Parts: sequence; C-alpha cells; structure tokens
Amino acid sequence: MFEKKLVNLFIITVVSGILYSCHSGATDQKSGARQAVNLRVEGIIVNPSVLDQTIAISGTLKPFEETVLMPEVAGRIVDINLAEGGFAKKGTILIKLFDGDLQAQLKKSQSQLELEEQTEKRQSELMKVNGISQLDLDQTILQINSIKADIEVLNVQIHKTEVHAPFDGTIGLRNVSIGAQVTPSTALATIRDVKHLKLDFSVPEKYSSIIKPGYKVTFTVQGDEIKYIATVMATEQGIESDTRNLNGRAIVESNTTSLIPGEFANVELRLNENKDALMVPTEAVIPQARTKQLIVAKNGKASFVTIVTGIRNSSSVQVISGINPGDTVVTTGILFLKPNAALKFSKVKSNPL
Repeated sequence: MFEKKLVNLFIITVVSGILYSCHSGATDQKSGARQAVNLRVEGIIVNPSVLDQTIAISGTLKPFEETVLMPEVAGRIVDINLAEGGFAKKGTILIKLFDGDLQAQLKKSQSQLELEEQTEKRQSELMKVNGISQLDLDQTILQINSIKADIEVLNVQIHKTEVHAPFDGTIGLRNVSIGAQVTPSTALATIRDVKHLKLDFSVPEKYSSIIKPGYKVTFTVQGDEIKYIATVMATEQGIESDTRNLNGRAIVESNTTSLIPGEFANVELRLNENKDALMVPTEAVIPQARTKQLIVAKNGKASFVTIVTGIRNSSSVQVISGINPGDTVVTTGILFLKPNAALKFSKVKSNPL
C-alpha cells in the first residue's frame, strides 16, 4: 500500500511539471510575438540630392629644385662661401679646394706657349725668304696646339676644384669646415629652390583619366586651415602595378612662404558635381561577403535589395544602382528584420541629408 502511494505521488509530480512547461512555453511564444509586433523601425525617403564628388588623398610638398652639393675631385677645402640658410645665385662659387699645384702647372704651360708663339712668328718670317723648311714650321705649330690643349685640361681640372651653385636657391646646413679633406662622395650641403614648390601625390587607378596637365587641386597642411591651390604639371604616364595608383606632380600657385618642403599635405580632388545623387545613411547599408544590401519598404514589407555604392562622406554613401528616387529605406532595427517582415515605422525622414 505504501509503495502504491509513492508511485501515485511521482506520477502527479511529473504531470504537474509537464503542464507547467507547456504553459511557460506558450507564454514565451506570446511574449516573442508581442515583441515582434511591437518592433518599430525608422526610415528615410530617398530623394535626389547634390553631391560634390571630392576625394581626399595624401601628398608631399617638395622644393622645385633640390640637390646635394658634392665636389667633383678630392682635396682640401681652402675657402667656404656657404652661408647656412642664405641665398645663392646660380654660378656662385660655394666651395674652393686647394689648386696650388694646378696653378703652377698652368703658369708653366702658359710660359711655354708664349715662347712657342714667338718662335712661330720668327719661323714664319724666315719661310718668306726660304730660310727654314716647312717641316720645322709645322712642328712648331703642332707644339703650340699641344700646349694649348694642356692649358685647357688644366683649366678644367682647376674648375673641378670649385663647387658652384647649380641654380638660384637657399643653402641648408653645411657639413664641412675650412681645412677638411673631402672626396667626391662627401655631402657638403643641400641647396633648394624654395621660391616655388611642387606637390607630389598619387590617385587611385579609377580616377587616373581625370588627372591631366592643367588640372587644379586644393590642399591643406597640418596646423594650417588655409586651402592652397596647385596645378598639375605632369603625371607618371603609367600606373604602378603594386599600388594600382597613378603618381602626379603639381606646381603650387599660392604664396608658399608659410609652407615647408617635406610637409604632409591633405589633397582634395574635385571630380565633378552630381545633381541627382541618391544618398543613404551609412548605417543603413548591410555589408555582405561580396555585395551590399539595403532594406526597402515595398507594400508594407521588408525587401532586401542588392546595391552598388559610390562616393562616401562622413555620414552617408552614394547608391549608384539598386534603388529608385522615392523609395523608403529602413535605417534602424535592420538586424532584427527578415525578408517580407511586416514594417511599422515610428519615424520617416526625407533627404537630402
């Protein structure tokens, strides 16, 4: 009898647990359904807007001309005309190396030339009276030409002991002093033409056809809000295979007194103005493995459409294909929506943004 009561009690406990679980599951389903019904989203009506298609790229300022000054021959510095930070005219002698031995050889050759020229004059007079053979006169003329050639070689060697300014420019910091022994690999200083600056930049391959000589770009530098203007002078005429970019170079037209060569520049390239651009908020775009999607309201239900995007800005992205003007795009709650889900909007805005 006691065992029968225990069995009945166990059966009652099991049945009660099953009934409670069923009741709890039904309650959860009703709660989930209530939440689904109560889910409200926000949207935006897409209308054509004006899009100023501008892309931002990086660039570097460079002097119009720049070179490292180096001597052509080895020697000892005897004179320096390198004023650090000073301006030098083209052709100015900046560094002079010792050339005493060459100057002595030059004087010797000049004396020999003078003597041979006097001999040639006397022999020419003797030739008129047949007092000398033509061979002797020809040998004297040959000797004169040989000495002149030696003098020319010495002048070239003396010129190599001088370092001249290759163009009008500003001298940087010099690395040598008087008395220093230098070689052709010694960097004496750097000279730069900073009155004019160049802007080097690179653009993605798909915009390469736009960058042509005469095209104007604007740029800014760090710590300066002024927008400077530069005009493209040339491009590399070939796209780099590793970066898929086209390198370009522009001449800065604006006043460059506040710009320093080597500065990083934020370059803006204005492509064109699109008056019928369809813009949607960035958060409305659903990224896929190889595509992108938007949720568009059609007949009160969610429709997932594949799109192609274009230019981006800080808060929105251009949609090139996939939607039409007047479509309502869902902007919130997109993670909880499924295809053909019923839509209830709590707010609908109209762009342009």
